[in-house]
Amino acid sequence: MATPLRSNSRLSTAMERTGQWVFSQEIPTDVIVEVGEANFNLHKFMLVAKSNYIRKLIMETNEADLTRINLSEIPGGPEIFEKAAKFCYGVNFEITVHNVAALRCAAEYLQMTNKYCDNNLAGRTEDFLSQVALSSLSGAVVVLKSCEDLLPMAEELKIVQRCIDVASARACNEASFPCRTPPNWWTEELSILDVELFGRIIGAMKQRGAKPLTIAAALITYAERWLRDLVRDHSGNGIKCSEPIDSDLRIQQRELLESIVQLLPAEKAAFPIHFLCCLLRCAIFLKASSACRNEAEKRISLILEHVTVDDLLVLSFTYDGERLFDLDSVRRIISGFVEKEKSMAVFNGGDFREVSSSAMQRVAKTVDAYLAEIATAVELSISKFNGIANLVPKGARKVEDDLYRAIDVYLKSHPNLDEIEREKVCSSMDPLKLSYEARVHASQNKRLPVQIVLHALYYDQLKLRSGGADDRNQPDAVTTRNQLQADVSLVKENEALRTELLKMKMYISDMQKNNQTGTSSKSVGTRKPTFFSSMSKTLGKLNPFRHGSKDTSHIDDNLGVDVTKPRRRRFSIS
Repeated sequence: MATPLRSNSRLSTAMERTGQWVFSQEIPTDVIVEVGEANFNLHKFMLVAKSNYIRKLIMETNEADLTRINLSEIPGGPEIFEKAAKFCYGVNFEITVHNVAALRCAAEYLQMTNKYCDNNLAGRTEDFLSQVALSSLSGAVVVLKSCEDLLPMAEELKIVQRCIDVASARACNEASFPCRTPPNWWTEELSILDVELFGRIIGAMKQRGAKPLTIAAALITYAERWLRDLVRDHSGNGIKCSEPIDSDLRIQQRELLESIVQLLPAEKAAFPIHFLCCLLRCAIFLKASSACRNEAEKRISLILEHVTVDDLLVLSFTYDGERLFDLDSVRRIISGFVEKEKSMAVFNGGDFREVSSSAMQRVAKTVDAYLAEIATAVELSISKFNGIANLVPKGARKVEDDLYRAIDVYLKSHPNLDEIEREKVCSSMDPLKLSYEARVHASQNKRLPVQIVLHALYYDQLKLRSGGADDRNQPDAVTTRNQLQADVSLVKENEALRTELLKMKMYISDMQKNNQTGTSSKSVGTRKPTFFSSMSKTLGKLNPFRHGSKDTSHIDDNLGVDVTKPRRRRFSIS
């Protein structure tokens, strides 16, 4: 196969060099060899002496005098044929790691083997391969790189496999016993390869027992080289991705990314979580396959306790930092970690709802801080905000000050929410788990719904009643929460009774005004106290604060109500 011409000027220079050693012969040329767009005026007898292929063409032709031969399919193209022709003419030229694979393939194509002629081009290139090129990692990698344009012949001649064997063995040895600095210099050497050949070296290294961290180092270097604009930009304020997602460049990057993810070692914790987050952001941006995204998500969720807020923000914002990505990946990652923790708790015989591991508590703090960062996004809906907040188990948050801060930031960034919507935002928070400072702030926070403010104030009132000076002397959260819910319910009943009483008074007043003039004052006086007496007794029985209110004038002593230590209430029906 012929390689595309690099430039017309380079071809002209090659032709001039060829002419210098061809036309120096006293015998005129008698054949023109065409290689692509290049023409070489040569002598048949010089070529036939070394190339069995050209000899067969000349002998088997039907023409009386063959004057033109087309060798456009020769591996390496015109440049390599020029060196092969020089070899036929006995002109010296340099064999290097860059051209030895192409010369070996060209020798096979032209049948310039030792079977046809002793010490032919094939033998010379084989000696160079084994003695020079494949004696070092760098040489093997360069030869393998040159084979990318020589397939499938380089594969058939076992050049590719020999290079892979040498490169994988040298890389494993260098990773275990580094002899150069920096220690990971070999990863840079491997990163110049096409992903297919690179993957074959990684596979060979795994078979040789390379450690997962060794494989990870090579993959990280490779990804940062070939996906530089996508992986290395960690700031979120970087590139403007003007390239269309369906362009050839993006399609190549997507295929490359999917190949890299397939090469990840089985050891889940081999990679830094920040690198995995960058890979997942690439997958989201490039619209990679679901298998690619799922693999990255699973690996992140397994080591989520090491994640930072910046790592999660890498997943959440576009590369220009202007808008949110789809947050579904973040939700799946957190959910996967929670499920893993739940399985471990069940295995260890613990109660996951009440007791959380230190890893789960670290993730809870990180998630709350992350919510505070993304809460400023205008397009962040309440359902998505709560969806992430509610993924963290209740027991993982000993104090919910960080979640309160995130909620406050969200309410401040979304000022047009009504009371019901603000209550929905706050539904993921337990006001009883706020610190004293946070409760003081919440009690003065006009952005919070009234119910949350009431909770904050009432909790401190319960503290004063119990005589505690700090949180250590308080009843547990469950008891306090139940009491608070009961008291809130009583407040609502109290307001309902107040409304009914006012309506009843208005009704009686209307009856008095519309009463006939002939009704005796005695009967009216008799009915009025009778009605109010019954009404008072009824309301007294319904009064939710009859056990704690100071007003006990309407309560019969015979009812057996204990009023020796009346509890102070902030609410009254009078």
